[in-house]
Amino acid sequence: MAGIKEVAAQAGVSTATVSRALRGMHHVNPATREKIIAAAQKLNYPLMKEKAVTSNGRTKSVGIVAPYIASWYFGQVINGAEQALREAGFDLLVYNFGQMKGRERLFQHQLLKGRVDALIVISLPPTEEEFESMLSLGIPIALVGMHHKDCASIAIDDVAGARTATQHLVNQGHKDIALMSGRPDDPFNISVPQDRRLGFMQVIAENRLDWLPSREVHGDFTMHGGSRAMDDLLARPNRPTAIFCESDEMAIGAMQAVRRHGLKVPDDISIVGFDGHEMAEFSDLTTIEQPVQLMGEMAARSIMERLKRPDAVLPSLTLPTILIVRNSTRRIST
Repeated sequence: MAGIKEVAAQAGVSTATVSRALRGMHHVNPATREKIIAAAQKLNYPLMKEKAVTSNGRTKSVGIVAPYIASWYFGQVINGAEQALREAGFDLLVYNFGQMKGRERLFQHQLLKGRVDALIVISLPPTEEEFESMLSLGIPIALVGMHHKDCASIAIDDVAGARTATQHLVNQGHKDIALMSGRPDDPFNISVPQDRRLGFMQVIAENRLDWLPSREVHGDFTMHGGSRAMDDLLARPNRPTAIFCESDEMAIGAMQAVRRHGLKVPDDISIVGFDGHEMAEFSDLTTIEQPVQLMGEMAARSIMERLKRPDAVLPSLTLPTILIVRNSTRRIST
């Protein structure tokens, strides 16, 4: 069955706009709403009738909170959750925040109270004050990409994944290894960039490799950002023989930049990514694969179980990652 992501692609809008339009919210252009409904009908996506609270006080809606809904990672997690929720008869309300002001409104209950039966928060670490506000809603909460003792949680070990990626380069004989990390000024304080950087730096230190701060460049977890960051790195002296990129999208952008500079991957520089993006296989990119959709599905199932059995044990799961070796890395002589 088609999901909200497919409807958004068919209509040429964001998943957040699809969610608002199909919920009948007023701040959607009528022409856009008609286009979305037509796309949903074409894909046999179930259109919800006028929403009502059930006799047990339930709305049969689950909220999903994410900071960057347009990115591949968040879209995949949402898609996994959405499939599981739809099968169980729940609707999905997506809350996407590109600004801190919207985040403040959310965690002050203004957007959630009485609207959802449960909440899934994706890689957006709330402060302790925000956690207290969410928990006071009295609804099941599941976290994806982070852990908290009072919530169900599903994540991977980003430090371990980055260690595996970096050690792969070391095992291939590389000593001059660069890092493409996330934005150091991320307003949402997402822990993934810091954790992956930590894993990288641990392996560099453990193998007693020289580290130059000039070998770190910052992308923004996009292909365009990765391309720009690689341009910056290649303009600097002492070109490295390998680079670990904290996301596949940045790695794919980096590969494009390398070719634009007349160099070859992996002959001139080896590249490793992180995520398991569909484009990684087509780009022949070595990567750390994580079960992104499965995390969304497991988060959805955990909150549905809590709705059935409020005394159910809160799962705190760390799922494994896998090193997928392709032709973007090679062994060099030492």
